[in-house]
Formats: sequence, structure tokens, C-alpha cells
Amino acid sequence: MMFPALHRWPDTTRAAIALQQRLAPQVRLEPLARELRLLAGADVAFSADGQDVIAGVVVWDWHTRALVEQCVVRARCRFPYVPGLLSFRELPGVLAAFRRLRTRPDAVLCDGQGLAHPRRLGLACHLGLWLGIPTVGCAKSRLCGTYDEPGPRRGDAAPLVFGGEQVGVVLRTRDHVKPLFVSPGQHCDFAGAVQLTLAAALRYRLPEPTRLAHQLVTAARRGAESG
Repeated sequence: MMFPALHRWPDTTRAAIALQQRLAPQVRLEPLARELRLLAGADVAFSADGQDVIAGVVVWDWHTRALVEQCVVRARCRFPYVPGLLSFRELPGVLAAFRRLRTRPDAVLCDGQGLAHPRRLGLACHLGLWLGIPTVGCAKSRLCGTYDEPGPRRGDAAPLVFGGEQVGVVLRTRDHVKPLFVSPGQHCDFAGAVQLTLAAALRYRLPEPTRLAHQLVTAARRGAESG
């Protein structure tokens, strides 16, 4: 998969925050333009010493529910762990994995935040700006914002609000199971983010593409440690 470089990677916290502030206005919340079939999932793991990122991407066919392609890349971390700046630590490896794909997905589901970020530029937003395709953040935990607990059934949802604005949706993907914190990344709106997440969350709490990506990077990390 080919895509142009969006920016150079900063090497300081101050420069990273400034870049987030510059990029955030470029995020576009808009309805999904068409039915999307090929959904990618992206996730990362880290080496035992925390020096390397293991990034995995899978492409999953929504209609046939089959795995189309997968790719895993191990790369040196360029940025330290700083809350709110995780995309600068994780995204270089994720982008390297996307560059190795032969299949161009219609959308990407990320294990992380999208708009639900203090500076409105979580990993899904940042990735969407790089790839130019719809992206959605499907996080297991909240980074920012307040909400009322959604109902207990699959599809029950509540707005996630931060700074007086909606930044996400707290979405129940299985009956009586902890909700996900879903937020648009790029070229997607709240309704589209919920639609894609529920369409891909078939039997588990997590959408199938991100679940498969998590399995991929977990296996790669174990293989590296045992080898």
C-alpha cells in the first residue's frame, strides 16, 4: 500500500504537541461515503525491554468474514512513552506494516483513541491523516471525557463528552460486557464509527479486525522472546 509522507517525526514532547495542534484541524468528521467491505485492524505490542514496537495489520472481509491479508513489522521505537502522545511511539511501526500490504483496505479500526483525545488527535486520527481513508478508534479504556453508563444490551450507547463537546461514543458491543470507547478518526462521523464497530464485532467485545491484529502481534512478540 502506498501513501505520501505527512510529516517528519518530532523528537521532543514539545514538538510532538505542536504537531498535534497543527494536524488536528485537518481531521474531517463526515458520513461514510459508501458501503465498506475490506476492514483493516491495527494493533501494537512492545519487546520485553520496551525498545522495539511490534506492529501488526490485518485486512478482513466484512462480507465473507475471512482474513484477506496480514503483516507484522518490528521496528525501533523513536519516541518515549508519554500519555497523550502514543501515536508518535506506535505509528511509525504501524505505517511500516501498512506499506507492506498488497491490499488497500476501505477503512481501518484501531486499538486506540480517535477524536477522544485531549488535543483531538488520537492514533486513529493521526493514522487517518497519513492513509487518507476512513479510520475509527476502538479503545478498551477511556483517555478523557465523561459519560453516563450505556444500557446493558449490544448496541446501547452513550455520548462521551470532553470540554463541552462530544468526542466519542461509549458503545456496548456484547450484552452485559464492558463497553468500548469508540471515536471517529478521519473521514468518518460518530454514526459511522458505531456502524463499523458493531458490524465487525461479531462474537467478541472487540471488532474482529482489531482482535485478529492483537493476536498477530502477541504471537510475534512471543515468537521473538522464545527465539
